[in-house]
Amino acid sequence: MEPTPELSPHNAYPDHWEADVVLRDGGTARIRPITTEDAERLVSFYEQVSDESKYYRFFAPYPRLSDRDVHRFTHHDYVDRVGLAVTIGGEFIGTVRFDRINDQGRPASAPADEAEVAFLVQDAHQGRGVASALLEHIAAVARERGIRRFAAEVLPANNKMIKVFRDAGYTQQRSFEDGSVHLTLDLEPTEKSLAVQRGREQRAEARSVQRLLAPGSVAVIGTGRTPGGVGRTVLRNLLAAGFTGRTYAVNRAFDEGLATLDGVPAHRSLGEIDERVDLAVIAVPAHRVPEAVADCGEHGVQGLVVLSAGYAERGSAGRELQRELVRQARSYGMRIIGPNAFGIINTAESVRLNASLAPESPARGRIGLFTQSGAIGIALLSGLHRRGAGLSSFISAGNRADVSGNDFLQYSFEDQDTDVALLYLESLGNPRKFTRLARRTAAVKPVVVVKGARHSGTNPPGHAVPVSRIPDATVSALMRQAGVIRVDTVTEMVDAGLLLAGQPLPAGPRVAILGNSESLGLLTYDACLAEGLRPRPPRDLTTAASPQDFRDALAEALADGTCDAVIVTAIPWVGENGEAETGDGEVLAAALRGAAAGGPAKPVAVVHVEIGGLAEALAAASSTAAPRTRPTTLAGRPAAAPGAPTGAAPATATAPTGPGTEAPPETAEPAGTTEPAGTTEPEAAGPPARPGRIPAYPAAERAVRAMAEAVKYAQWRRQAATPGKVPEFLDETTDEPGAAALIDTLLGPAPDPRGRPLTHDEARELLGRYGIPVRPTLPATDPEAAVAAAARLGYPVALKTTAPHLRHRADLGGVRLDLTDEDALRRAYAEVTELLGKPAELLPVVQSMAPRGVDTVVRASIDAAAGAVLSFGLAGAPSELLGDTAHRLVPATDRDAAELIRSIKAAPVLFGWRGSAPVDTPALEELLLRLSRLVDDHPEVVSVALEPVVVAPQGLTVLGATVRLAPPPPRGDLGPRRLPNY
Repeated sequence: MEPTPELSPHNAYPDHWEADVVLRDGGTARIRPITTEDAERLVSFYEQVSDESKYYRFFAPYPRLSDRDVHRFTHHDYVDRVGLAVTIGGEFIGTVRFDRINDQGRPASAPADEAEVAFLVQDAHQGRGVASALLEHIAAVARERGIRRFAAEVLPANNKMIKVFRDAGYTQQRSFEDGSVHLTLDLEPTEKSLAVQRGREQRAEARSVQRLLAPGSVAVIGTGRTPGGVGRTVLRNLLAAGFTGRTYAVNRAFDEGLATLDGVPAHRSLGEIDERVDLAVIAVPAHRVPEAVADCGEHGVQGLVVLSAGYAERGSAGRELQRELVRQARSYGMRIIGPNAFGIINTAESVRLNASLAPESPARGRIGLFTQSGAIGIALLSGLHRRGAGLSSFISAGNRADVSGNDFLQYSFEDQDTDVALLYLESLGNPRKFTRLARRTAAVKPVVVVKGARHSGTNPPGHAVPVSRIPDATVSALMRQAGVIRVDTVTEMVDAGLLLAGQPLPAGPRVAILGNSESLGLLTYDACLAEGLRPRPPRDLTTAASPQDFRDALAEALADGTCDAVIVTAIPWVGENGEAETGDGEVLAAALRGAAAGGPAKPVAVVHVEIGGLAEALAAASSTAAPRTRPTTLAGRPAAAPGAPTGAAPATATAPTGPGTEAPPETAEPAGTTEPAGTTEPEAAGPPARPGRIPAYPAAERAVRAMAEAVKYAQWRRQAATPGKVPEFLDETTDEPGAAALIDTLLGPAPDPRGRPLTHDEARELLGRYGIPVRPTLPATDPEAAVAAAARLGYPVALKTTAPHLRHRADLGGVRLDLTDEDALRRAYAEVTELLGKPAELLPVVQSMAPRGVDTVVRASIDAAAGAVLSFGLAGAPSELLGDTAHRLVPATDRDAAELIRSIKAAPVLFGWRGSAPVDTPALEELLLRLSRLVDDHPEVVSVALEPVVVAPQGLTVLGATVRLAPPPPRGDLGPRRLPNY
């Protein structure tokens, strides 16, 4: 909305303050600056506020706003006076404003850094988190304008507003003066305020997905009058699944006399429906969707599933239609799945929703599935159905214009019906947020991801999100760091999901193998070694083994304390008549289930060849079909899931799952903010404590790969229980203010958006502020300059060319080492210039020799999509040719640094490979932590390369460093809550 200009040099409308937010109950609203065109909206809003709320705002009866009030509240300079409004359907439901004041509380301008703030929320919308969202956004605006503190006067009886301030997490002071509570908030974000903000975000976004998956009523807009077609198919599937809520068929082309269709009420528009509709499934042509969305918004629909195609997948014109669709839906407070979606499914007994094109609703289970592709969704549903697996929920997001994988993670974290989250993703709209959410979710339940479009370098059609420049291998490493189980194919995702949903986590990598085929056992043994597991020699039961023999052998293996998991291999066994029996899989399944149920809780997987009915019989015992509760400790608290962090508190509240349920009533704006999200663990989450459904695989490699993923995930869970930390010595040996001042000087008052590389001396000075010494180099423009430089540095020295095409290329002759005297230096200089070119082209330098060691390379860079990434590898061919490089997200902890240097394939070189002396890895870990701290403290440092870093048995030496500075990229993950605008 463009405002009427005011006579102020700072009055440009700040459109970057506009934001869509998810409120506590899962609905959406828009926050934007108040403009001079909002006078009528403000008056209408104020008329709907109760006398009590007006009294709390103005400390006196204030029935109406005067013309002067309206002018003051709608005219702002966006610097010293700012007002924000929350709107739904274009109308105000809440406002906030601040006025800059001086020490005496009088109106002021910069450099005064305090402002008086006041809120007003319409009574009908109190309890939805409106004031909490407004506080986050007005605080961000104030910090941008140089305001560091808010002052507020609140009547003691206004408990709701006092709670909003108290629970925000900011450092604050409170006093009682002249009959009111005087509050002062320090607006500098704190660890607590960030935790509160993310906790509110988690609950709101989880609730927004829950509203879509558990509606009390569904309308299918675009239901065909004749069988067939998308709308009629969805209606048929809704009815076939036994949806527990109300269902309506809507089509403006229905005859006026048509009352029902397929047994449900038929209407020409939503306006004809007397009851509230919670969810609308839109299956009309794209050009008619805006009309349908407007009809939904005007009649209070909470969410949309848009099956219609013809949007961003069709090009730029369709992309603009998609943006407008999102804007329109959000303006009414609705969230969207789609467009071009396949639909959603919720198998909960209280819901039984199949609002999708899937002809058969999957069985009830404990796997949640999110996919950005309808075709992949069909394949996954079919594959899970064939293997007897059930689902808790399914979302096929299509073009993913609104509801995304991040929202699904928020929902899965809380959903007690989901033990494993499977995601097929083709793009990551907010990788930083995805990593944060995945790490928290993976701490309580497995997250398995297949990433499509890995190597195209572009986004799939319809996905307008940032394109990451980092290689796919780096993305995979960062996902692993967050606890995500990254697999390559949807088959591997199903394989891992079945094991994790039905079996406990393994305590280690030791695997027992038993079966009635020696060859199949050996294949399984080899596969275990290839996957990094520690298999015991296979136990051959011979082809004469009976189901009872299998049961006894499995029970013995489970009871063995040297075994962490068991893989059973089975081929048709020989019957009494000497013929192979292939059809009695139920007998073997019963035997295996009995052994697993009676033994210690360890994961079991079965590899079978042509045993009819075995997989189906094993699946029939699925424990994923019934809710589980954790064992209760003596203190009456649920025990942690296997591998879960110890000491985690159980969740005190969970999202409702019944149809049409609402958020619990609140007496104040922030709900549950006394305990930040991430400090509680949902009950009944993660793999079961006891074996349930035993997964069966047609090939040994598939079973072993799934087991290996479970082993790695369990190890990550155990490590996540005691997270790493940043050592305190970094605080004592770094000069953060000095580095910040230096960066400001180097960038200058008007920095080039493209940034600038630092000179060698500038880089040395900046890195030195963080305790990273770089060995100096002196220019050698001619032989005499080289000799003078060597005399200054002291022999022995190295002669290096620094031209970009020769940097770090000793193989081309551009580096000469161990020059012990002047004659050797002169000879080397002559050889280099004769071989490679003139000094002006080569840019030679002289550097004193470092102690011998292993050459490594340490890098840090900022990726627009993924954030700051720390990388490590051996210098030269291992990292450049073979890609043997490890990566971690910044900020790195001591554990991250230790894992980083040990996770490359060439790591043995650092630890005494083939009799060489081990190098000083603690010094290397310290260097990694220092560089991580530099990049984390100063986002203007967009890239650093330390190459080579020579790590000796005692200490290390940084011989070369390149640093690039640029204006810092925006950090959406640190600002106030907002939905992405694609």
